Amino acid sequence: MPIDFRNLNMLWASILVETLERLGLTTVIICPGSRSTPLTVAFAAQRGIEAIPILDERSAAFFALGQAKTLGLPAALVCTSGTAGANFYPAVIEASESRVPLMVLTTDRPPELRQTHAGQTIDQVKLYGNYPTWQTELSLPDVDLLAYLRQAIAYGWERTLSPIPGPVHVNLPFRDPLAPVLQLDLGIREEEFEVDRFFGFLTPRSASVSSIEIIPEAVQTWCKDLRSSRGLIIAGVAQPQDAEAYVEAIAHLAKTLNFPVFAEGLSPVRNYAHLNPHIISTYDLILRNPEIAQELSPDVVIQVGDFPTSKVLRQWLKEGNPRQWIIDPTYQNLDPLHNSTQFWRCSIEQLSRFLPEKNSEINPYLERWCALEHGGRSHLDRVLGNIEDLFEPKAAWLLSQILPKNTPLFISNSMPVRDVEWFWTPNTLQLHPYFNRGANGIDGILSTALGMAHRHQQPSVLLTGDLALLHDTNGFLVRRYFQGHLSIILMNNNGGGIFENLPIAEYNPPFEEFFGTPQSINFAHLCQTYEIEYHQIETWEQFRQYLEKLPHRGIRVLEIRCDRRLDAQWRKQIFTDVPLPPLSLDHCQ
Repeated sequence: MPIDFRNLNMLWASILVETLERLGLTTVIICPGSRSTPLTVAFAAQRGIEAIPILDERSAAFFALGQAKTLGLPAALVCTSGTAGANFYPAVIEASESRVPLMVLTTDRPPELRQTHAGQTIDQVKLYGNYPTWQTELSLPDVDLLAYLRQAIAYGWERTLSPIPGPVHVNLPFRDPLAPVLQLDLGIREEEFEVDRFFGFLTPRSASVSSIEIIPEAVQTWCKDLRSSRGLIIAGVAQPQDAEAYVEAIAHLAKTLNFPVFAEGLSPVRNYAHLNPHIISTYDLILRNPEIAQELSPDVVIQVGDFPTSKVLRQWLKEGNPRQWIIDPTYQNLDPLHNSTQFWRCSIEQLSRFLPEKNSEINPYLERWCALEHGGRSHLDRVLGNIEDLFEPKAAWLLSQILPKNTPLFISNSMPVRDVEWFWTPNTLQLHPYFNRGANGIDGILSTALGMAHRHQQPSVLLTGDLALLHDTNGFLVRRYFQGHLSIILMNNNGGGIFENLPIAEYNPPFEEFFGTPQSINFAHLCQTYEIEYHQIETWEQFRQYLEKLPHRGIRVLEIRCDRRLDAQWRKQIFTDVPLPPLSLDHCQ
């Protein structure tokens, strides 16, 4: 785009926007406001960046988060001064905790108006505390500081990606005039500005991570030492950009060591079951049996990705305190159990290049796990397959079998992530799970899923509960600009089903009013208000018909009404009724 020389603010804003475009920015979410006028005008004029206006700042920030998850590159956010930027805070926290790149641009009043009770003026410096990977306040626009502006933005872009992906906050003060009115003397003439010389060295930068220099001999020795151990691999919560390469690397490690792989439902491992013969998907179920849990206590645990959701698994490992290795390319501490832990500061893909060949020795520990997995999985599949009533666990179980290949699936927090961990069946559909498991909140679920699905090559799906959807219904306001498809599977149990599993559920009052919190919303009417397609699911066959083949455009809600108390009772029952098979060597490849 041409640099805008109409006035100093527009020159400053257009330099910033051009810098981001050359670095690789493709999407900016803009919230309406006055102080952000120069940035809004500049982004709207930049043809290489898609600018999407979203009214609600909280929804806008989560939509940007969803876009960044899909792209693996930052999306940008723009807002006006005052409390507008504060509404970005939940998404900034989630981006930080789940390591997703975001470029947050808050505009501000100039310094002389601060702490004077000027309207729409708050302290925006370090607004997000310690959550940004980097934060700064730029100077007021100055024609002599254009190179400084370019370099500050370039550095901010780099810090969204490296050494740990996350949010960067740039606060930008502007004085009037905010509109692109003509200013006669800028101190610089357009014909003197050499665009190619000023921007020519900027190129899109991909994420880079700092990691140790891997010594092949050290990897070989490590593997040799571990092969004789009672060991297991935890494939935890992860959203890798190249899921197949990630799963192949974990499979290589599992075959090298002859270790079982505990595959969290929010890991892509369960959706590439053909690559890994050692998947254990029913570990939570198995470990609820005290005798089995004690019998299978490991010596060594290798963790890849963030720790799984399962409290049962956490408690088992906490009590056993095995030697633990965590494979992660950043310097962050991913050990909430505080066990005897060491780190490989590299990615699993990097480590797998130096692994020796498959270990063909018989491993009784692995075979015991495989036998139990076969028994647990057969039991779950048999029970769930025979139930015709509409209830929450069966939705997660069915989705793992009927979704089209490569479908992006966003999984809401609270009960959906737990039903996925407990009941999701290993498959070969190469589905791509997405989620907000950094801070684990229900805020912004709809908007993040819409951001994930926007311009995605594949039609997408969201599995959510009623309270999470109601918490973010303003996300529907993006429908005019949304391109692609999102099917929203709404598990409506009229309240917070997760609380039915807690001790407080036995105390009513106050349980139902303050924890169950039924909202009694007619979602057909809600969808009509936002002009969203709506269908109520009456049978599992109807559920299959809607999801086995997905549309390519639009947003639709598929509501399944269920009883949270009965569903909670069913889960408790299934966890106590699993038959434990005798040791068998026939179920392990």
